[in-house]
Amino acid sequence: MERRNFLGSLVAGSAATLAAAGEADAANKPAAQPANDRAYMAGLLQRMTEPVLSAMARGELVSKFELEVSPTWDGRDKRVSYFECFARLMAGAAPWLALPDDGTPEGATRERLLDMARQSYVNSVDPASPDRLMWEGPGQVLVDSAYYTNALMRAPKALWEPLDAATKRRIVDHVKSLRRIEPPYINWMLFAAMNEAWLMSIGEAYDPMRMNVAIRKVNEWYVGDGWIKDGETFHFDYYGSYVMHPMLCEILEVLEKHKGPFWNGKPDEMRALAFRRMQRFSEHLERFVSPEGTFPMFGRSLTYRTAAFQPLALLALRKQLPAKLPEGQVRSAMRAVHERIFSAPSNFTRGDFLTIGFVGAQPELGDWYSNNGSMYITSASFLPLGLPATDSYWTAPAQDWTQKKAFAGARFPKDYHVDY
Repeated sequence: MERRNFLGSLVAGSAATLAAAGEADAANKPAAQPANDRAYMAGLLQRMTEPVLSAMARGELVSKFELEVSPTWDGRDKRVSYFECFARLMAGAAPWLALPDDGTPEGATRERLLDMARQSYVNSVDPASPDRLMWEGPGQVLVDSAYYTNALMRAPKALWEPLDAATKRRIVDHVKSLRRIEPPYINWMLFAAMNEAWLMSIGEAYDPMRMNVAIRKVNEWYVGDGWIKDGETFHFDYYGSYVMHPMLCEILEVLEKHKGPFWNGKPDEMRALAFRRMQRFSEHLERFVSPEGTFPMFGRSLTYRTAAFQPLALLALRKQLPAKLPEGQVRSAMRAVHERIFSAPSNFTRGDFLTIGFVGAQPELGDWYSNNGSMYITSASFLPLGLPATDSYWTAPAQDWTQKKAFAGARFPKDYHVDY
């Protein structure tokens, strides 16, 4: 199957559609759309996934990846980019790749990509592979190790269990070695905690302090109405989406499931509260989506594109969307956002690797830590693809989202703060 097949007949020509969308936008003409929402989202995720995994499975990511760094790059070792690219991509793609082969063109594509992903995990720790990741690197490695283990946590039976014993031992040893990095009291604490939660989930020795202190600090940083500070200072940005809400919830799930120790605490109650707060935050995210599918551009790491909607995506995957947000409404809003962002052809290089930017190639928007490997966190908004095509998220009738209703003069619910 050719890489640009984009999941068979449903999404044939998706690459052309994405390019046509950018051209049509310039001409104020509507572009042709793929057959359905799932076909569009799956085709787009395949476009992100295949160039990375096909190269890394062959041990050629380092040689093939078209590396780009921010104009304000801080000078750290650029090899962290390959770690960021693979780990962040897998964190979002893992649930989709883990779906069983259902006899469809999409299923065949997933199965092929899953084989590549497993081999990529092998190569990521193989001393003989040119694509062995830079586990001995600077503090940034801790950040992306958490996305690396988060992917394994999100799809253990598909990604972790089939690996050979030597690869498993190498991964565990490398993850444990990162305890040498002391996380600052910001969102980084959750990266350390995610690694320990993953170790707990596979029955390995873990450090409860690196997990439990992070949980305490994030709860202390909660400011109300679904918003969490990143450390002692409030930042009006999307780090609640990129890190704070999803990682806290998933860490607490592991703590509860495996009955981990937490002094004078009840993990089940903490997990329930964390999900309620993420649901509230997600209500804000849905209301950010304009009638045209745009959303506000503010704060750090804006080039992470649609990762701003990871909480909505994770809640959809877990079938835990807030009651105020029907699945068909969220799905419609999410497609609109992705079309607005990815309609620009320059989101991708000629080799189909992501560029630095928000809508298209905009390297000037990069932060001092930004490289185009960092951009693959955008895959986190594709988590609902981990639900089968027959799931109600994909089959429910499409509905207008809140702003689209409001600015059309239709009825829409008012919004009030919450006290939890």
